Amino acid sequence: MNKFECDTIKTNDGNITITFIGHASLIIQHKGLVIHVDPWTNLADYSTLPKADIILVTHTHYDHLDTAAISKISKNVTNLILNPDGVNKIRDGLPLRNGKVQVLKGVAIKAVPAYNTTEGREKYHPKGIGNGYILTIGNKRIYIAGDTEDIPEMAELKDIDIAFLPMNQPYTMTPQQVVSAAKKFMPKVLYPYHTGDTDVSILQKLMVDEKNIELRIRKMN
Repeated sequence: MNKFECDTIKTNDGNITITFIGHASLIIQHKGLVIHVDPWTNLADYSTLPKADIILVTHTHYDHLDTAAISKISKNVTNLILNPDGVNKIRDGLPLRNGKVQVLKGVAIKAVPAYNTTEGREKYHPKGIGNGYILTIGNKRIYIAGDTEDIPEMAELKDIDIAFLPMNQPYTMTPQQVVSAAKKFMPKVLYPYHTGDTDVSILQKLMVDEKNIELRIRKMN
């Protein structure tokens, strides 16, 4: 995994390591536990990556729900979490509906809404179908937003330590929307991800005076 950037996050129960595979794909590791998020074979040889204890899939688009990647990182005891639409599509996995919580291997996983609000873009991610996820690991809360815009429900998020917000048009957010989203719930650390061709320097300029949110840019296009 040397070619991928990694960050280490300290918790009250050991360190979390986040590996930035690219696009919307992440690996989160904690005390031997391996969580893959939206694995996609276009980004990596998943047969060489750590096997998953938990796989989180946000929605059914091909660059998020990739059964080839899932099969390469699965083992007999892997828990696959999807939105209900994803379970219906591949006839596998545990469905987690918006607002529901599942605790697996000591990690609390909450599914939260992810959808488009801009007129004409609702077709990309209709309301009530896709998931974002909030993971609680030790004393840290990690929000992985999935494919969404700056929806009103974000104002209900509390005590988010780390947030991953998507920033690629026309499917998710503009840099301006990412700022709007972040200010709704004020994460301690913000990672823009799934950035596509977006110029991330625009977000850096918009956030330059925001002292209460640490913006971290990693390769996630």
